[in-house]
Amino acid sequence: MYTPIEKIRDVFPFDPFKAIVAPRPIGWISTISKAGIPNIAPYSFFGAVSSDPNMLGFTSSGIKDTLENCRETGEFVFNVVSGELLEAMNQTAKALGPDESEFDFVSLEKAGSHLVKPPRVADSPAALECKVVSIRQLDNLEGGKTESWFTIGQVVGVYINPKYITTDKRFDTAKARIPSRCGYMDYMSAGEVFELLRP
Repeated sequence: MYTPIEKIRDVFPFDPFKAIVAPRPIGWISTISKAGIPNIAPYSFFGAVSSDPNMLGFTSSGIKDTLENCRETGEFVFNVVSGELLEAMNQTAKALGPDESEFDFVSLEKAGSHLVKPPRVADSPAALECKVVSIRQLDNLEGGKTESWFTIGQVVGVYINPKYITTDKRFDTAKARIPSRCGYMDYMSAGEVFELLRP
């Protein structure tokens, strides 16, 4: 069934875009304001964008505290969401004022980072410390500005909880039970991990 994008809402009660481009990793991004207030929020438009050097990016719909903190400090941390942290991650999506910390709101334990100021989630299986290399407001086909802002950070430090390191020194993705974001209000639990070698 083909539907032009401008007619999608006439056919479907909810735009299927997010359900089609799925599953997506959850970018649980921690930052700190210039005033020193820690912030953490989940982003479903998130992913790795380069491996040489290691970079990742996330898109903010509108100007939010995370975006402002990235602009002001040039730093953020990506925290891996485990199965055990899923509910806490969901609670950090609540809109709080810039003078309030989501860490405190959900009683989420912080741990100090090594090369950046924003804290990481202490119970996260892994965290990537990042320095901002680019923040760009996205354009549409007509050249107009959208309300979406794309932030790219370069990884400068890696933390892995030792209990998620295998005997052959790999990060144990399966053990972390990393959930992913689908469309609507849907999530997907990490399933069976298997290896498929490239030709």
